[in-house]
This record gives sequence, C-alpha cells and structure tokens, in this order.
Amino acid sequence: MLSSSPSPLVWDGVDDNDLLNRAMEMHYDEITSAVRRHGHPWSTTRDVVHDLYVKLAARPDVLQNKRSIKAFLCRAAINLGIDRQRRETREARLFSGSDRQALSVASAGPAPDQALEIEARIAILREAIAELPERRRIVFVLHRLHHLTPDQISTRLNISRNMVDRHLRRAFAHCLDRLL
Repeated sequence: MLSSSPSPLVWDGVDDNDLLNRAMEMHYDEITSAVRRHGHPWSTTRDVVHDLYVKLAARPDVLQNKRSIKAFLCRAAINLGIDRQRRETREARLFSGSDRQALSVASAGPAPDQALEIEARIAILREAIAELPERRRIVFVLHRLHHLTPDQISTRLNISRNMVDRHLRRAFAHCLDRLL
C-alpha cells in the first residue's frame, strides 16, 4: 500500500507497474499543473505527461525507494516539457526558411551529371583493372582494396618488394592512361 509519509513509499505486494499506475493516477493533477506552470498549453501538457508515463512504463523500477514519488514525477515531467520546448524551437529554426532559401541550399551529393560521369569513370576503371596481367591485378587489388602495404604484399605473394612497387607503378599508369 502507498504511504503518505515523507519517507520512501512502502509497497507491500505491489509490483513496479502497479506502483507507477497508482502514482500517476494519484498525482496526475499535480503533475499536469507543474508542467502548465512552465508555460505549456493544455494539449502539450497532456502529451508530456503521457510521454512520461510511456518512458517510466519501460522502467517502472525507477520509482523504487524515492523519497517523494510526486516530486520525482513532477520534476521528470517538467524536464520532458523543457526538452520538448527546446526540440520544437530547434525544429522551428531549422524549418523556418522560405522555398527560395531551401532551393539555394547546396546538395550534399553530386549533381546528376556528375554522378553519371563518376559512374562512367568507375566503369572505365573496372575495365582497366580487368585488362591488367593477373599478377599485377592481384598486387593492385591487394594494395588499393585490401589496404595492404607493399611489404605485406611481397610477403603474401612471395615476390620482392621492388617487384611489388613495379607492379603498382605499371598498374597505376595503365589505369591513369585509360581514364584520360
């Protein structure tokens, strides 16, 4: 049962969800009043209190051993209301521009013609890599795609470091020639 003393609530045989339900029901008016005093309209206040209940329902054990569940619920609701106001203010600033301003914002991605050009260059590069002799292609792929150092490649393929460098130089030159 719920206790009215200022000490932690005593709950004999009351599970955490039941404690939350009882506390929300018992203190609903005080919680909504606390949120309203911080400048929220009535509809937002109800949303804030509902959000509080949903958050606490996921972790009802938070209410255990609180000195004042009412004070905890009021403070938590006020904090949620403040968070909501900040989010709404940020969103209002973010979405406050005109259509003209929105159209003037540069795209993060490449322009459509640039994207087509990039795709064409990648296709040429794939063909150029496929044209490389097998050993040179393996060295190139290990270096560029698997990020192995020339020393690691020479050890893995059992060839000299100079040979790895030569393969890489010739592979890069071939790919560059094909791209130009």
